[in-house]
Amino acid sequence: MTDCPKNRLTPKALRALAVASILVMAPAALAAPTGGGSRRLEALGASGNFIAGIVANASRDLAGAADFFSEALRADPRNAELLDQTFVANLVDGRLTEAFRLAERLAQRDRDNSLAHVALGVRALKAKDFQRARAAFDRAGGNERRTDLTVSLLRAWTLVGSGDLDGALRTVDRFSDPELRPFRDFFGGLMADVGKRFPEAEKRLRSAYESDPSSIRFADAYARLLSRRGRIAEAQGIYRQWRERNLGQPFLDAQSLTLFKGEKLDPLAADVSEGVAEVFYSLGSLGSAARDPLTALVYMQFAHYLADRDELITLTIAEFYEQLRQNQRAADTYARIPPASVFGNRAAIGRAAALERLEKTDEAIEALKALLALHPEDIEAADTLGSIYRVKKNWLASIEVYEAAIKATKNVEQKHWLLFFGRAIGYERSKQWAKAEPDFLKALELLPPRPRNARERAERANVLNYLAYSWVDMHMNIDRSFEMLREAVSLAPQDGAIVDSLGWAYFRLGRYEEAVRELERAVLLRAGDVTINDHLGDAYWRVGRRREALFKWQQALDLKPDPEERAAIEKKLENGLEDVSAAVTSPAPKPNGG
Repeated sequence: MTDCPKNRLTPKALRALAVASILVMAPAALAAPTGGGSRRLEALGASGNFIAGIVANASRDLAGAADFFSEALRADPRNAELLDQTFVANLVDGRLTEAFRLAERLAQRDRDNSLAHVALGVRALKAKDFQRARAAFDRAGGNERRTDLTVSLLRAWTLVGSGDLDGALRTVDRFSDPELRPFRDFFGGLMADVGKRFPEAEKRLRSAYESDPSSIRFADAYARLLSRRGRIAEAQGIYRQWRERNLGQPFLDAQSLTLFKGEKLDPLAADVSEGVAEVFYSLGSLGSAARDPLTALVYMQFAHYLADRDELITLTIAEFYEQLRQNQRAADTYARIPPASVFGNRAAIGRAAALERLEKTDEAIEALKALLALHPEDIEAADTLGSIYRVKKNWLASIEVYEAAIKATKNVEQKHWLLFFGRAIGYERSKQWAKAEPDFLKALELLPPRPRNARERAERANVLNYLAYSWVDMHMNIDRSFEMLREAVSLAPQDGAIVDSLGWAYFRLGRYEEAVRELERAVLLRAGDVTINDHLGDAYWRVGRRREALFKWQQALDLKPDPEERAAIEKKLENGLEDVSAAVTSPAPKPNGG
């Protein structure tokens, strides 16, 4: 299945914010040994509930952790560590009312608890008590005089709410670091927009956009302002350029349609609450980029509290639940996004993927079929459904899904490579190579020969690998396969499956020492892969390292291969490999002069 690219803030902007952010939760609140637990709360007692909360937290059972810690705190209300754990657990789980109550207690006991002060500031800001919110954010900054960008942004927004836009802009303009400038200009522009100072807003949002045109938020904010200033054609140009940089991504399509109708767009942040929600959304994106979904979820819960109708925030929370393997929560959260939303298709696909992980396969399939009935051209929906059928080894059903999507395609473009690739895999796995090969070649043709970014490198490497590996395994087009595999490895040098394919090509050519070299590297990259361990065992056998070969075959067997693979490995463990024949040591004849 393909992931929806999260092109919402770019790495450069995120790194800048990372340097500035002080809102770091106590490690004890977010990490613990793994395990699982029961929810018989009353029977466990304070210590039992605390341990159960730790276990639930570690196993990413967010609701369980909040329940257990809350019960433990009721039994031991003076325990400062437990109070902090319970506060964070409720915050992560989205129980903001209870989290705010606990934050009051924490702030009284621990004046240095930045997160508690931020939570109280968020509550005050939602109530439009900007003076109290500003005082809370100031306390969150502690005694640090080298003002933190995150706290400064929060404080600046309270100044906007109090009518002091000049003070707010002076606050953000103190940050002159070049890496912080796009971020500073973006939020300064949003503040000026809320403050009705439109020329200033345009200058700042244009600067942010020009510094990083690939950022969806920078592009959207700037285009929205241009539309409200009557410059519809310029706004349409911004959206068109973003789509050209992010092929196949629908996130700005609704805005483009609105402009096409001659209508103006609402601002990205219509008031102070939405502006601060954008700050927390950005912090949440940072947590995602840093592979820290729990911390990211805290920020997203703040963002959702302040802008509960923002569907992008809801979508992102659902994606974090997916990362945390809270699949039922993910499915339920995705379901809150209406089908008519610009995020409706993505939410339906995410919900189906979560249902599949819950082993509700029939429900997932029906949801995707319903989506494709309305949107037969949706590539991601087709690929998700096709992938589910592939996992179930229903090759023919998978082929039919991709076939229907290809037929629904009016103009074949680069983004459609995935449909041909998916159908090719179905054909190959169902032993219809005569149909598979043209589809692999078509997918390769649609991809740029010189990839422009990491995503395109990975896509081209995967197609090259699958096609060349298939050829090698069938003793076809060995020389050409070898060239393609070397290219694939150069595009994805850390992908163990692709390095394995190169090693297997060496093996098929009878170059066993070189095969061992590449396969040893592959197994370091993907130690738990059945095929790679099996291949390395074969290579070891051919170079006379027979004890190591037997060890690798046994390791492959322990990794629970498919029945067909298991039978072949067991035979090798019993008898070793057959003697090398001339047909194997020489390159296979090339069909059709290939």
